[in-house]
Amino acid sequence: MTARLTTGTPAPDFTLPDAEGNEVSLSDFKGGSVILYFYPAAMTPGCTTQAVDFSAAVHAFQDAGYTVLGCSPDDVERLAKFKANSDIEFTLLADPEKRVHNLYGAYGLRKLYGKEIEGVLRSTFVIDVDDEGNGLVRVAQYNVKATGHVAKLRRELGV
Repeated sequence: MTARLTTGTPAPDFTLPDAEGNEVSLSDFKGGSVILYFYPAAMTPGCTTQAVDFSAAVHAFQDAGYTVLGCSPDDVERLAKFKANSDIEFTLLADPEKRVHNLYGAYGLRKLYGKEIEGVLRSTFVIDVDDEGNGLVRVAQYNVKATGHVAKLRRELGV
């Protein structure tokens, strides 16, 4: 696992396929703000709850100038199914090699039912992208809870 990102650190650029197979890069959001969140697996109870919560809030986030991106180690086909089955209204990114997870420190040792395992660290980043496409981390949150996280983030961002 790489070091965790903190407020004020450069956000690593990336290019990943979305649920439709289109390439998406952080630098695509020049002059905007991105909420990038990492979750362990599509179509699992906690991840579905979190995605549905983000979907319910996506228009409020968009109105406040944020683009929501969800990222998991799932492949494109699984993300497409997840998006369709759960009516998700934002972009999901496939990172099966966990390359971007590692760049953001969102993969490593975590506790599951009292045991330490290696896996995805449920994490959320708010990234401001300048006019040249360079990202700067405004908020870095690790080990967030699936339930209630979106409401907490909305309060913190004033959305």
